[in-house]
Amino acid sequence: MDYSCALVMVVAAFLCGFPVGLCETDVVYGKNFIGWDDMKVDEHKTRLSTSTVDYNQSRVIIVDKNGGGDSVTVQGAIDMVPENNKQRVKIYILPGIYREKVIIPSFKPYISFIGNESQMSNTIISWKNKASDRDSNGGSLGTYKSASVTIESDYFCATEVTFENTVITSSGESGRQAVALRISGDKAMFYKVKVVGAQDTLLDETGSHYFYQCHIQGSVDFIFGKSRSLYRDCLIQSTAKKCGAIAAHHRDSPDDNTGFSFVNCTINGTGKIYLGRAWGNYSRTIYSNCYLDNVVTPAGWSDWNDPFRQKTAVFGEFQCWGAGADTSGRVPWSKKLSYQEAKPFLDMKFIDGEQWLRL
Repeated sequence: MDYSCALVMVVAAFLCGFPVGLCETDVVYGKNFIGWDDMKVDEHKTRLSTSTVDYNQSRVIIVDKNGGGDSVTVQGAIDMVPENNKQRVKIYILPGIYREKVIIPSFKPYISFIGNESQMSNTIISWKNKASDRDSNGGSLGTYKSASVTIESDYFCATEVTFENTVITSSGESGRQAVALRISGDKAMFYKVKVVGAQDTLLDETGSHYFYQCHIQGSVDFIFGKSRSLYRDCLIQSTAKKCGAIAAHHRDSPDDNTGFSFVNCTINGTGKIYLGRAWGNYSRTIYSNCYLDNVVTPAGWSDWNDPFRQKTAVFGEFQCWGAGADTSGRVPWSKKLSYQEAKPFLDMKFIDGEQWLRL
Protein backbone atom coordinates (compact mmCIF):
# COMPACT_ATOMS: atom_id res chain seq x y z
CA MET A 1 0.00 0.00 0.00
CA ASP A 2 1.48 3.38 -0.93
CA TYR A 3 1.64 6.35 1.39
CA SER A 4 -1.20 8.31 -0.22
CA CYS A 5 -3.58 5.34 0.03
CA ALA A 6 -2.67 4.79 3.68
CA LEU A 7 -3.25 8.47 4.43
CA VAL A 8 -6.68 8.38 2.78
CA MET A 9 -7.62 5.35 4.90
CA VAL A 10 -6.54 7.05 8.13
CA VAL A 11 -8.46 10.25 7.29
CA ALA A 12 -11.53 8.24 6.29
CA ALA A 13 -11.38 6.22 9.48
CA PHE A 14 -11.12 9.39 11.55
CA LEU A 15 -14.07 11.05 9.80
CA CYS A 16 -16.21 7.93 10.16
CA GLY A 17 -15.42 7.58 13.82
CA PHE A 18 -13.39 4.38 13.44
CA PRO A 19 -10.35 4.02 15.71
CA VAL A 20 -7.21 4.89 13.78
CA GLY A 21 -5.37 1.68 12.96
CA LEU A 22 -8.57 -0.25 12.24
CA CYS A 23 -9.80 -0.66 8.70
CA GLU A 24 -13.48 -0.58 7.79
CA THR A 25 -13.54 -4.37 7.50
CA ASP A 26 -12.42 -4.68 11.12
CA VAL A 27 -15.25 -2.46 12.31
CA VAL A 28 -17.93 -3.97 10.06
CA TYR A 29 -17.17 -7.52 11.05
CA GLY A 30 -16.57 -6.79 14.73
CA LYS A 31 -13.00 -8.09 14.66
CA ASN A 32 -10.07 -7.14 16.84
CA PHE A 33 -11.79 -5.43 19.76
CA ILE A 34 -14.61 -5.38 22.30
CA GLY A 35 -16.39 -2.09 23.02
CA TRP A 36 -19.30 -0.88 25.11
CA ASP A 37 -21.69 -1.25 22.17
CA ASP A 38 -21.01 -4.98 22.20
CA MET A 39 -22.74 -5.12 25.59
CA LYS A 40 -25.81 -3.13 24.63
CA VAL A 41 -29.01 -4.07 22.81
CA ASP A 42 -30.63 -1.41 20.68
CA GLU A 43 -34.32 -0.71 21.31
CA HIS A 44 -34.97 -1.61 17.69
CA LYS A 45 -33.69 -5.16 18.00
CA THR A 46 -32.47 -7.00 14.94
CA ARG A 47 -33.36 -10.69 14.99
CA LEU A 48 -30.94 -13.29 13.71
CA SER A 49 -31.65 -14.09 10.07
CA THR A 50 -30.11 -16.98 8.18
CA SER A 51 -31.29 -15.64 4.83
CA THR A 52 -30.14 -12.04 4.99
CA VAL A 53 -27.09 -10.62 6.72
CA ASP A 54 -26.73 -6.95 7.51
CA TYR A 55 -23.06 -6.38 8.25
CA ASN A 56 -23.66 -2.82 9.41
CA GLN A 57 -25.22 -3.87 12.68
CA SER A 58 -24.94 -6.70 15.19
CA ARG A 59 -27.53 -9.41 15.07
CA VAL A 60 -29.63 -10.12 18.16
CA ILE A 61 -31.11 -13.39 19.37
CA ILE A 62 -33.68 -13.01 22.15
CA VAL A 63 -33.85 -15.70 24.83
CA ASP A 64 -37.09 -15.85 26.79
CA LYS A 65 -37.87 -18.91 28.92
CA ASN A 66 -41.55 -18.05 28.58
CA GLY A 67 -41.51 -18.41 24.81
CA GLY A 68 -41.64 -14.79 23.74
CA GLY A 69 -38.25 -14.71 22.01
CA ASP A 70 -36.26 -16.60 19.42
CA SER A 71 -35.27 -19.37 21.84
CA VAL A 72 -36.44 -20.61 25.23
CA THR A 73 -32.89 -21.69 26.17
CA VAL A 74 -29.49 -20.03 26.05
CA GLN A 75 -27.94 -23.06 24.33
CA GLY A 76 -30.66 -22.93 21.72
CA ALA A 77 -29.63 -19.37 20.93
CA ILE A 78 -25.95 -20.35 20.64
CA ASP A 79 -26.93 -23.16 18.27
CA MET A 80 -28.48 -20.52 15.98
CA VAL A 81 -25.15 -18.72 15.55
CA PRO A 82 -23.40 -19.72 12.30
CA GLU A 83 -20.09 -21.55 12.59
CA ASN A 84 -17.02 -19.37 12.04
CA ASN A 85 -19.19 -16.27 12.17
CA LYS A 86 -17.39 -12.98 11.53
CA GLN A 87 -20.04 -10.68 12.94
CA ARG A 88 -20.96 -9.84 16.52
CA VAL A 89 -24.06 -11.75 17.66
CA LYS A 90 -25.78 -10.47 20.78
CA ILE A 91 -27.73 -13.00 22.80
CA TYR A 92 -30.22 -10.95 24.78
CA ILE A 93 -31.32 -12.98 27.82
CA LEU A 94 -34.55 -11.92 29.51
CA PRO A 95 -34.82 -12.34 33.31
CA GLY A 96 -35.35 -15.86 34.58
CA ILE A 97 -33.51 -18.95 35.80
CA TYR A 98 -32.20 -20.98 32.87
CA ARG A 99 -31.41 -24.43 34.25
CA GLU A 100 -29.13 -25.79 31.56
CA LYS A 101 -25.55 -26.61 30.74
CA VAL A 102 -24.21 -24.15 28.17
CA ILE A 103 -21.21 -24.46 25.82
CA ILE A 104 -19.93 -21.92 23.29
CA PRO A 105 -17.50 -23.80 21.02
CA SER A 106 -14.29 -22.28 19.72
CA PHE A 107 -15.69 -21.92 16.19
CA LYS A 108 -18.37 -19.42 17.30
CA PRO A 109 -16.53 -16.18 18.17
CA TYR A 110 -17.92 -12.65 18.65
CA ILE A 111 -20.81 -13.60 20.95
CA SER A 112 -22.29 -11.37 23.66
CA PHE A 113 -24.52 -12.39 26.58
CA ILE A 114 -26.62 -9.38 27.57
CA GLY A 115 -29.13 -9.19 30.40
CA ASN A 116 -31.41 -6.33 31.36
CA GLU A 117 -29.78 -3.47 33.24
CA SER A 118 -29.79 -4.03 37.02
CA GLN A 119 -31.20 -7.55 36.52
CA MET A 120 -27.95 -9.47 37.01
CA SER A 121 -29.25 -11.37 40.04
CA ASN A 122 -32.49 -12.24 38.25
CA THR A 123 -30.93 -13.49 35.02
CA ILE A 124 -29.28 -16.77 35.95
CA ILE A 125 -27.74 -19.64 34.00
CA SER A 126 -27.57 -22.48 36.50
CA TRP A 127 -26.47 -26.11 36.56
CA LYS A 128 -25.35 -28.65 39.18
CA ASN A 129 -22.52 -30.86 37.88
CA LYS A 130 -19.52 -31.75 40.06
CA ALA A 131 -16.21 -33.44 39.28
CA SER A 132 -17.27 -36.87 40.59
CA ASP A 133 -20.39 -37.02 38.40
CA ARG A 134 -20.30 -39.62 35.62
CA ASP A 135 -19.97 -38.76 31.96
CA SER A 136 -21.64 -40.61 29.09
CA ASN A 137 -18.84 -43.22 29.10
CA GLY A 138 -19.20 -43.95 32.79
CA GLY A 139 -15.99 -42.17 33.83
CA SER A 140 -15.69 -39.21 36.17
CA LEU A 141 -16.73 -35.92 34.64
CA GLY A 142 -13.72 -34.10 36.09
CA THR A 143 -13.45 -30.51 37.23
CA TYR A 144 -13.31 -28.65 33.92
CA LYS A 145 -16.26 -30.55 32.42
CA SER A 146 -18.37 -29.73 35.47
CA ALA A 147 -18.81 -26.13 34.29
CA SER A 148 -22.34 -24.78 34.06
CA VAL A 149 -21.18 -22.42 31.30
CA THR A 150 -18.15 -23.07 29.09
CA ILE A 151 -16.79 -20.41 26.72
CA GLU A 152 -14.15 -21.65 24.29
CA SER A 153 -14.48 -18.90 21.67
CA ASP A 154 -12.61 -15.60 21.31
CA TYR A 155 -13.99 -12.07 21.70
CA PHE A 156 -16.78 -13.11 24.07
CA CYS A 157 -18.34 -10.57 26.40
CA ALA A 158 -21.15 -10.61 28.97
CA THR A 159 -23.04 -8.21 31.18
CA GLU A 160 -25.89 -8.35 33.72
CA VAL A 161 -25.93 -12.16 33.88
CA THR A 162 -25.25 -14.65 36.70
CA PHE A 163 -23.35 -17.89 36.10
CA GLU A 164 -24.13 -20.42 38.83
CA ASN A 165 -23.21 -23.88 39.99
CA THR A 166 -25.51 -24.98 42.82
CA VAL A 167 -23.27 -27.74 44.26
CA ILE A 168 -22.51 -27.07 47.93
CA THR A 169 -19.20 -28.23 49.36
CA SER A 170 -17.03 -27.94 52.44
CA SER A 171 -13.25 -27.68 52.50
CA GLY A 172 -11.55 -31.01 51.80
CA GLU A 173 -14.53 -32.86 50.32
CA SER A 174 -13.37 -35.09 47.46
CA GLY A 175 -14.93 -34.90 44.01
CA ARG A 176 -17.09 -31.88 44.73
CA GLN A 177 -15.25 -29.37 42.60
CA ALA A 178 -18.03 -27.60 40.74
CA VAL A 179 -17.30 -24.92 38.16
CA ALA A 180 -19.87 -22.22 37.40
CA LEU A 181 -17.94 -20.59 34.54
CA ARG A 182 -15.04 -21.87 32.45
CA ILE A 183 -13.43 -19.42 30.05
CA SER A 184 -10.70 -20.69 27.72
CA GLY A 185 -11.27 -18.36 24.78
CA ASP A 186 -8.95 -15.40 24.28
CA LYS A 187 -9.87 -11.73 24.68
CA ALA A 188 -13.03 -11.85 26.80
CA MET A 189 -14.69 -9.18 28.94
CA PHE A 190 -17.14 -9.59 31.81
CA TYR A 191 -18.90 -6.46 33.06
CA LYS A 192 -21.36 -6.50 35.97
CA VAL A 193 -21.46 -10.28 35.94
CA LYS A 194 -21.93 -12.58 38.94
CA VAL A 195 -20.21 -15.96 39.22
CA VAL A 196 -21.56 -18.16 42.05
CA GLY A 197 -20.30 -21.48 43.35
CA ALA A 198 -18.28 -23.09 46.12
CA GLN A 199 -15.07 -25.00 45.30
CA ASP A 200 -13.49 -24.04 41.96
CA THR A 201 -16.19 -21.53 41.01
CA LEU A 202 -14.41 -19.76 38.16
CA LEU A 203 -12.02 -21.66 35.90
CA ASP A 204 -10.15 -18.77 34.31
CA GLU A 205 -8.38 -21.28 32.15
CA THR A 206 -6.41 -19.71 29.29
CA GLY A 207 -6.31 -16.43 27.35
CA SER A 208 -6.46 -12.76 28.34
CA HIS A 209 -9.58 -11.62 30.19
CA TYR A 210 -11.00 -8.51 31.85
CA PHE A 211 -13.43 -8.75 34.77
CA TYR A 212 -14.85 -5.31 35.62
CA GLN A 213 -17.31 -4.61 38.46
CA CYS A 214 -18.08 -8.30 38.81
CA HIS A 215 -19.15 -10.33 41.85
CA ILE A 216 -17.36 -13.66 42.29
CA GLN A 217 -18.04 -15.92 45.25
CA GLY A 218 -16.89 -19.30 46.47
CA SER A 219 -14.92 -21.08 49.15
CA VAL A 220 -11.87 -23.04 47.96
CA ASP A 221 -9.62 -21.96 45.05
CA PHE A 222 -12.65 -20.27 43.62
CA ILE A 223 -10.70 -18.37 40.98
CA PHE A 224 -8.21 -20.72 39.30
CA GLY A 225 -6.49 -21.35 35.99
CA LYS A 226 -3.56 -20.45 33.74
CA SER A 227 -4.83 -17.23 32.20
CA ARG A 228 -3.66 -13.63 32.26
CA SER A 229 -6.58 -11.71 33.78
CA LEU A 230 -7.32 -8.34 35.31
CA TYR A 231 -10.00 -8.17 38.01
CA ARG A 232 -10.89 -4.53 38.56
CA ASP A 233 -13.43 -3.04 40.97
CA CYS A 234 -14.79 -6.51 41.72
CA LEU A 235 -16.39 -7.96 44.85
CA ILE A 236 -14.54 -11.17 45.74
CA GLN A 237 -16.61 -12.91 48.40
CA SER A 238 -15.69 -15.96 50.45
CA THR A 239 -18.41 -18.38 51.55
CA ALA A 240 -15.96 -20.68 53.38
CA LYS A 241 -17.24 -22.09 56.67
CA LYS A 242 -13.79 -22.53 58.16
CA CYS A 243 -10.90 -22.12 55.75
CA GLY A 244 -10.46 -21.60 52.03
CA ALA A 245 -8.57 -19.74 49.32
CA ILE A 246 -9.37 -17.22 46.62
CA ALA A 247 -6.86 -17.61 43.80
CA ALA A 248 -5.02 -20.70 42.57
CA HIS A 249 -3.01 -19.58 39.58
CA HIS A 250 -1.03 -22.10 37.54
CA ARG A 251 2.20 -20.97 35.87
CA ASP A 252 4.96 -23.39 34.95
CA SER A 253 7.70 -21.03 33.77
CA PRO A 254 8.96 -17.54 34.64
CA ASP A 255 8.67 -16.80 30.92
CA ASP A 256 4.90 -17.36 30.90
CA ASN A 257 3.21 -13.97 30.63
CA THR A 258 0.25 -14.96 32.76
CA GLY A 259 -1.17 -14.23 36.20
CA PHE A 260 -4.10 -12.84 38.13
CA SER A 261 -4.13 -9.14 39.02
CA PHE A 262 -6.76 -7.80 41.43
CA VAL A 263 -7.07 -3.99 41.43
CA ASN A 264 -9.43 -1.87 43.56
CA CYS A 265 -11.33 -4.99 44.61
CA THR A 266 -13.19 -5.71 47.84
CA ILE A 267 -12.36 -8.99 49.56
CA ASN A 268 -14.84 -10.07 52.24
CA GLY A 269 -17.15 -12.87 53.36
CA THR A 270 -16.83 -15.69 55.86
CA GLY A 271 -14.18 -18.10 57.16
CA LYS A 272 -10.43 -17.58 56.96
CA ILE A 273 -9.01 -17.60 53.45
CA TYR A 274 -5.69 -17.37 51.67
CA LEU A 275 -5.31 -14.66 49.06
CA GLY A 276 -3.68 -17.27 46.87
CA ARG A 277 -2.19 -20.74 46.65
CA ALA A 278 0.70 -21.74 44.42
CA TRP A 279 -0.93 -24.25 42.09
CA GLY A 280 2.05 -24.10 39.70
CA ASN A 281 5.70 -23.54 40.54
CA TYR A 282 5.65 -19.98 39.19
CA SER A 283 2.13 -19.09 40.25
CA ARG A 284 1.59 -15.30 40.02
CA THR A 285 -1.10 -13.33 41.87
CA ILE A 286 -1.04 -9.62 42.78
CA TYR A 287 -3.46 -7.53 44.87
CA SER A 288 -3.25 -3.73 44.47
CA ASN A 289 -5.29 -1.02 46.21
CA CYS A 290 -7.74 -3.65 47.44
CA TYR A 291 -9.84 -3.64 50.61
CA LEU A 292 -9.06 -6.80 52.54
CA ASP A 293 -11.51 -7.62 55.33
CA ASN A 294 -10.51 -9.74 58.32
CA VAL A 295 -11.56 -12.81 56.33
CA VAL A 296 -7.96 -12.96 55.04
CA THR A 297 -5.79 -15.27 57.14
CA PRO A 298 -2.71 -13.49 58.57
CA ALA A 299 -0.28 -15.72 56.63
CA GLY A 300 -1.97 -14.58 53.43
CA TRP A 301 -0.49 -17.13 51.06
CA SER A 302 0.12 -20.87 50.70
CA ASP A 303 2.87 -22.81 48.87
CA TRP A 304 0.47 -25.76 48.41
CA ASN A 305 2.74 -27.88 50.64
CA ASP A 306 5.64 -27.53 48.22
CA PRO A 307 8.49 -25.50 49.81
CA PHE A 308 10.25 -25.18 46.43
CA ARG A 309 7.47 -22.85 45.31
CA GLN A 310 8.40 -20.37 48.02
CA LYS A 311 11.37 -19.46 45.82
CA THR A 312 9.50 -19.22 42.54
CA ALA A 313 5.91 -18.11 43.15
CA VAL A 314 5.15 -14.41 42.65
CA PHE A 315 2.72 -13.31 45.35
CA GLY A 316 2.48 -9.61 46.10
CA GLU A 317 0.43 -6.84 47.66
CA PHE A 318 0.50 -3.12 46.94
CA GLN A 319 -1.20 -0.46 49.07
CA CYS A 320 -4.04 -2.69 50.23
CA TRP A 321 -6.05 -1.68 53.27
CA GLY A 322 -8.51 -3.04 55.82
CA ALA A 323 -8.26 -5.45 58.73
CA GLY A 324 -6.89 -8.21 56.50
CA ALA A 325 -4.19 -6.06 54.92
CA ASP A 326 -1.77 -6.20 57.87
CA THR A 327 1.31 -7.84 56.35
CA SER A 328 3.19 -8.35 59.64
CA GLY A 329 2.00 -11.96 59.82
CA ARG A 330 2.49 -12.79 56.15
CA VAL A 331 4.63 -15.70 54.98
CA PRO A 332 8.16 -14.31 54.58
CA TRP A 333 8.35 -15.22 50.90
CA SER A 334 5.42 -13.03 49.82
CA LYS A 335 6.23 -9.49 48.73
CA LYS A 336 5.09 -6.03 49.75
CA LEU A 337 5.47 -4.31 46.39
CA SER A 338 6.76 -0.86 45.55
CA TYR A 339 4.93 1.23 42.97
CA GLN A 340 7.45 0.35 40.29
CA GLU A 341 7.06 -3.36 41.05
CA ALA A 342 3.25 -3.12 41.03
CA LYS A 343 2.94 -0.84 37.99
CA PRO A 344 2.87 -3.61 35.32
CA PHE A 345 -0.20 -5.11 37.03
CA LEU A 346 -2.24 -1.96 37.71
CA ASP A 347 -4.18 -1.40 34.49
CA MET A 348 -5.28 -2.90 31.18
CA LYS A 349 -1.73 -2.92 29.85
CA PHE A 350 -1.25 -6.07 31.91
CA ILE A 351 -3.64 -7.90 29.55
CA ASP A 352 -2.63 -5.92 26.42
CA GLY A 353 -6.06 -4.35 26.62
CA GLU A 354 -5.08 -1.49 24.33
CA GLN A 355 -4.98 -4.05 21.52
CA TRP A 356 -8.48 -5.51 21.97
CA LEU A 357 -10.56 -3.27 24.24
CA ARG A 358 -12.17 0.04 23.20
CA LEU A 359 -13.70 1.33 26.44
